[in-house]
Amino acid sequence: MSYLKEHLLQLEERLLKPEIRASKEELTNLLADEFFEFGSSGKVLYQNESIGEEGIGTVRMKLSNFEIHPLSDEIVLTTYRIYNDVNKKHSLRSSIWKLREGSWKMYFHQGTISSSLSD
Repeated sequence: MSYLKEHLLQLEERLLKPEIRASKEELTNLLADEFFEFGSSGKVLYQNESIGEEGIGTVRMKLSNFEIHPLSDEIVLTTYRIYNDVNKKHSLRSSIWKLREGSWKMYFHQGTISSSLSD
């Protein structure tokens, strides 16, 4: 696996960890100021509106089928699947990461519910 793919996978996996999701400081380090999300719930979320001092809530999700799609030297689209252990739902995920001042930051994320692992 390429270094960039492994690095971005680790960043995506960090965003699923309870201790990261519960920390406004950690989330701020990973998400760009301009970050927004089209959530699998159908809601549009913005970094400055959706992160309180308590973070964004814990989840129990498994990530699989991770791929990267470079759009430029400094912008990468990631795609993968998530299985949510709590609501027993599968979803397709995508994120746009940008390299800024030596760090990768997530600028956009989308979750789309799918009926199964084979969608």
